[in-house]
Order: sequence, then structure tokens, then C-alpha cells
Amino acid sequence: MDQQPTLRTLLGRPDLHLSLVGAESALPAGSLDRPLRWVHNSDLTDPTPFLADDLALLTTGTQFADGDAAGIAAYVRRLVDRGVVGLGFGTEVHRSGIPAELAAACAQAGLVLFEVPYGTPFLAVARAHSEAIAAQTYARRTWALETQRALSVAALRPRGLESTLTELSRRLECWVGMYDASGRLAHEHPARGSSPAIAEAASDLLARGGSANRVIEERDAAHTLLTVGRAGHLRGVVAIASGSLDPETRTVVTSVIAMAGLSLEQSEQLARSRRRLHRQLLASLLSDDPTLARRVLGALPPAPVVVAVAAGAREGAVAEWWERQRGEGAPPVFLADSEDGLVMCLAATDASVLDELSAQVDARIGVSAPEEYTGFSRAHTQALTALRRAGTGIARYADRAESSVLAAFATDEARLIAESRLAPLRRHDTRDGAELERSLRVWLEHDARLEPAAVALGVHRHTLRTRIAQASSILGADLGSFPARAELWATLRTAGD
Repeated sequence: MDQQPTLRTLLGRPDLHLSLVGAESALPAGSLDRPLRWVHNSDLTDPTPFLADDLALLTTGTQFADGDAAGIAAYVRRLVDRGVVGLGFGTEVHRSGIPAELAAACAQAGLVLFEVPYGTPFLAVARAHSEAIAAQTYARRTWALETQRALSVAALRPRGLESTLTELSRRLECWVGMYDASGRLAHEHPARGSSPAIAEAASDLLARGGSANRVIEERDAAHTLLTVGRAGHLRGVVAIASGSLDPETRTVVTSVIAMAGLSLEQSEQLARSRRRLHRQLLASLLSDDPTLARRVLGALPPAPVVVAVAAGAREGAVAEWWERQRGEGAPPVFLADSEDGLVMCLAATDASVLDELSAQVDARIGVSAPEEYTGFSRAHTQALTALRRAGTGIARYADRAESSVLAAFATDEARLIAESRLAPLRRHDTRDGAELERSLRVWLEHDARLEPAAVALGVHRHTLRTRIAQASSILGADLGSFPARAELWATLRTAGD
């Protein structure tokens, strides 16, 4: 981006014939590169009441008494305290050359001193700087206009918001990141990974809920954070690796923020409409007739398909994961919300992608065996069955069915009977904080042998014997016989945890 004119810019004008007094290396770092707001001339002994910060002052030295080193030093100190960035001395007007006392005082104070030769009027210096400011202003406005056009074109591309933010990063020549409403880094350019400090600041702005911006120092650079969306309903935060935004840049960024808010708002409205439609299509698929879904969607994942149901604290992250995969070669998938969780349908040949999904999100996922669409309802029931038996991660019905014939009898009716049978035992455990049901499970898993089961539970075998007798009494079952134990084991397995 074009920079604001500086002293270096002014001294570099060949037509002015200005020359720096002394070596640049003797000056404080960056002295010639400070922004120069204006050029003024005065021969007052104390012109500071009429000066502004970041100004270059021109003088012919009529205010200096010969040999008044103390007075000249005080004069220079006043200029430095006022924020003057440079002093230009017009030679051969009232004095021949530059007074040695002035050169020494400027070197002592670190103030840039440059010579304005007799043939260069002060007006020419001021006009040259004025022209530089005008040229820079025109360049910035031209840049802003071209950038706005480029951003508008980017917004029309697939994944318009991400394309717009990437284009903004290129135009600003700095890192730009977008944090979503959950505080997760949803997009960045160029890729460098989320910074904990920036992520924390973004999450704090989102938690406050009001439209705001903040500048923080991170990775040896200032970052500007701006909220997206209206107060009380924020959609995210845009972070820019620049702490200083000039008016043109701020105008461009403000338009991007507005565009991002509108895009996210529209995306959410479309997502709500799509969810309602997909819930209705799911009901149609559960009737084992894919005709309506094909007619509305145009196409469904090719059969045979697997049905998966995801549930858990991060269920919403599953839908977000699929959304991020769009346009990146991800397999076709049908998604629909339901009371049981997020239902996913995809081709059986693409089922391995569910392992990647399970590794990325914190949700339980149950997966059916491959089925045709005419068996969609059966696949859905299988997925729910696998989900109920899933501890964490992914559970496949086919694995369960192959490992246990009991899974084939795990119908809804069987589960209701099993849960009703165990209800007295579970009420007792809840009321008294006991572990009778768990003790029964471990005992039966150890072939009804007290010693190894007690070790597994971490209790004495007499304690376990007492628990078995108490559970037997509550259930009204004689657990001394194999049929009673087998029925209890089937009941525990069917009811689940």
C-alpha cells in the first residue's frame, strides 16, 4: 500500500536540492521515515504555539543571536517537545551557511536538520509536500476503489465470504482471519494457524455480545479485531494483522465486515430453510420411498447407502464439518436433523469418511449396515441401535451384529421390556447411591464367579455376594440357576447403560 509522505520523500525530491546535515546513522532510528503532515515556515523565537505534530519547520535564522548556543539549544528543545520532525534552514538569506550552534543542538536532540539552498523558495518546499499529499490521497482513493471492485468480484465466487477475505488479505498485504460465532478460526489467509491470544480476544468480544473492535499485540505485530453482525447477535470476528487503518483502509474493511454479516445472516436463513426441508425429506425416506427426495434434491448418494446418526455435545460440529468439506472433493451426503440426532446418508463405498469425521468432532456416531433406499427405515433403526451402544466415537451396527446374536433381538419393544424389568433395581441404585446393576454386569461377565468379579469391582467377595443377594431380591429372580442368569444377561445387554 502507498505510504504517507515522509521527510525522506521530501528530501528525495531532486528539484528541491535539499540536503541532510550530518549522517543519517547519527539520527534516532526511523527519523526520516516518520509521516510528515505539513511544512510550515517561521522565524519566531518560539513558534510552537502555532505548530502541529509531525510537521517540518523552515526558518532563515533571523531569530538567532550570534553565539547564543544556550538560546538555540532551548529553541531546538521546544521544537522537539512539540513534535516537530525536521528543521529546514534556508542558507544565504540572512546567514551564510548553517550556524554551528544550531547543527550541534539538533544533533544533541536527535532532530533532523536539512539545508534549503538559496535558490529553493520555502513556498516551493511546501508546495512539493502538498503535491505529494495530494498524490498519495489520490493513490489511496484509487486503491480503495480498485479494492472494492476486486472484493465485489470475489464475493460472487463459490464460497464468496472466504474468497472475499482472501482477497482482502492480498490487498492489505497482511494476514486476515475469520473466527465464527463459536470462536473457532473458520478461515485465514495466508495460512499460519490460530494464535491463542487472538482466539481468546475474539472469544471475549463474542461473549460480550456488542459490536466492537479491539487492537492487540501478538507475534510482534498489532492486530485489529472487528465483530461481525449486530449487537446481541454476533456472527463472528474478523482479525487483521494491522493495528493502524487509514481512512481508505477502514472504509474497505467496514464494507467487508458489512458484507460478511449479511452473508452469514443469509447463510443462516438458508440453512434453517434447508434443515426444515431435509427433515421433511427424511420422513419421506423413512417410508422407504426415495422418489420425493430425488425429485426435490435432484440426486441422492448412490445406493447401496449407509445411514449414520450423530449425537452428543458437539452434534452441531458434525454439520459444520460437512459444510467445510463442500467443494473439496467430499462425497455426496444427505443430512437431516431429527429428534435422535443428526442423520447422515452416504454411499456405502464412502463410509470410511465417517472415521475421519469421528476423529475431528466430539460426538457419538452410530452407523448402519449397507442398504438400498427401499430399506432406509431398517438402516435408520440399525444406526440408532449402534448409537445406543456407542460409548465414544463411532460404532457400526455390522460389527455389533457379527459379535452378538443378542443385537438381532434388540427391538424397541425388547428394550422397553428390559428397561421395565430393571427399573426397580435402577431406582434403588439412584436413591441409595448403590451399584447393584454394575455389580450384576461384572459378576455375569466373569461367569458368575465371585472372586474375579470382586477383584474387578475392587470390593470383597462377601460384599459382592451381599449385593447379588440384594439385587436378586429386588428383581424377584433366583440367580442361582443358569436360565435366570441368562435372562438377566440378555436383559442387561438389551437395556443398555
